[in-house]
Amino acid sequence: MDTQTFFTTHPVFTVDEFDRYLESCGSGSRFSRNRLLGYYRATNRLISVRNGLYAVAAPGADPESSPVDSFLVASALRKDSVLAYHTALELHGFAHSLREEGQILTCHPMSARFEFRGVRYRTVQPSAALPDEDALSLGVITASRGYLAVRVTGIERTLVDCLDRLRLAGGYEEVWRAYESVTYLDLELTVRYALLLSNATTIASVGYFLEMQRTRWMVSDDYLERLAAHRPDHKHYLDRSRSAPGKLVSRWNLVVPEAVFYRTWEEPDEPLA
Repeated sequence: MDTQTFFTTHPVFTVDEFDRYLESCGSGSRFSRNRLLGYYRATNRLISVRNGLYAVAAPGADPESSPVDSFLVASALRKDSVLAYHTALELHGFAHSLREEGQILTCHPMSARFEFRGVRYRTVQPSAALPDEDALSLGVITASRGYLAVRVTGIERTLVDCLDRLRLAGGYEEVWRAYESVTYLDLELTVRYALLLSNATTIASVGYFLEMQRTRWMVSDDYLERLAAHRPDHKHYLDRSRSAPGKLVSRWNLVVPEAVFYRTWEEPDEPLA
């Protein structure tokens, strides 16, 4: 594989990946690497995203305006990166709105957020309730971005994670509107992962959400009862800031904001002619 083929198959790459490519070509010295990277930067083929991370500009294009895939940037930030929360909704094509933020689950967080071309990138550590690698990878899938694969939470885990940390999802309305276009959900995986988090408020939030979608996803009482068995012992707030008036949903011991309870974002029915 020559350098141009590497650039074609690695539109975003780390220095470590480039080193491995050079080693496969029998030229693994740091001097060779730095010389090549310097040459291709000088000839406008490479864009420096941040220290140790590059994107490839299209031949003849202005590097300043050549597009860079933000999902590939997010995926390359950490070796164990998993795209999650609203970023996962966007990658799956279900997000109702766009956010200029790349959210990455990792056990090795960055010391600070950084911004590239108007997109802020942040790392989020997984829940401490996930005890091992198998639990950390539960509900994680791979998705293709051209020649490359990125790890992302599947739609089931994304739902639970978003309800667990609504601020990272863009709020409850955003989650509801996103999942209106989801026609099928693996309910066993959804319930299993929600219970694994061992957070009573999150479990109640997932139960309430599934109950509201029971017709669409054919949610049986068995799934709801498994969740209800772990609901809070006393009332908890879906909106943990408690800034809005709410309605108590007794089955889940969950105080739901009135805007969510009545789904005030939905269009009113058209008047009959």
